[in-house]
Amino acid sequence: MGEYAEIRYEVSGPIATVTLHRPERLNAFTTTMAHELVDAFDRADADDDVRVVVVTGEGRGFCAGADLGGGADTFDAGDGADRRSAHGEIDGVPRDGGGTVSLRIAACRKPVIGAINGPAVGVGVTMTLPMDIRIAAEEARFGFVFARRGIVPEAASTWFLPRIVGISQAMEWVATGRVFDAAEAREGGLVSRVVPGDRLLESATELASEIADNTSAVSVAVARQLLWGMLGSATPWDAHRADSRAMYGLGAGADAAEGVAAFLEKRAAQFPGRPSADIPEGLPRWPLPPDDATGSGIWHQA
Repeated sequence: MGEYAEIRYEVSGPIATVTLHRPERLNAFTTTMAHELVDAFDRADADDDVRVVVVTGEGRGFCAGADLGGGADTFDAGDGADRRSAHGEIDGVPRDGGGTVSLRIAACRKPVIGAINGPAVGVGVTMTLPMDIRIAAEEARFGFVFARRGIVPEAASTWFLPRIVGISQAMEWVATGRVFDAAEAREGGLVSRVVPGDRLLESATELASEIADNTSAVSVAVARQLLWGMLGSATPWDAHRADSRAMYGLGAGADAAEGVAAFLEKRAAQFPGRPSADIPEGLPRWPLPPDDATGSGIWHQA
């Protein structure tokens, strides 16, 4: 996919910035935006020079949720073959478009930072849940408003949200469907920090640079998959098994040798590893589609 219609994808040094770009509609989510976001994360994963992805919104909104311009049947996927096939099917029903984006973000090899600059409502907030770090501007607002629209939380948020904020907080926000401010989001654990709006991208970029300038891309990619993947594990033995394999593979690699040498020589490390080629074989991929026992599947396809 070349030029995008509803997002912008820009790379500056080791940071790729994805900007939702429908400011006249508060960046409301559409099928086109979903496909473009999936493609953008494909691009970021394919580019070893990209170390961190930052996602933000154009204008005064992050994402106001699904575009409701279609009227009362906005969420009715049964009124035409084109709408039913927009994202493929799973178990005989149309796939939720927000879920295709969330699962692609979850499968990303690079850490993802959400820089939430304004209202993030509905899919506008659920799509941020698989992002590793969320930073909010003081003027940001959040809302899991689905029950007020007669639908349910989507974008795999029923898995992500309770794990991020706990079941009690998740149910309060989901059951009431109310919109809340950035301070409450911070108190509830949805975002890690709140900053003045004019410092939002600066703060996100500083954090992204700290990652890119000081760490092994391969180590971060593997650690990201292990940390998220172990959230659903029943026992720490699963983590021990995966950690042991990762330590065995990475410990014999060039990045480990460089990391130790740089420490002993009191210099900045220059890690040669590339996530596209140097992740050891046999490590569990996450999220693993239920019909793909080998972990070789393409994560955003049905």
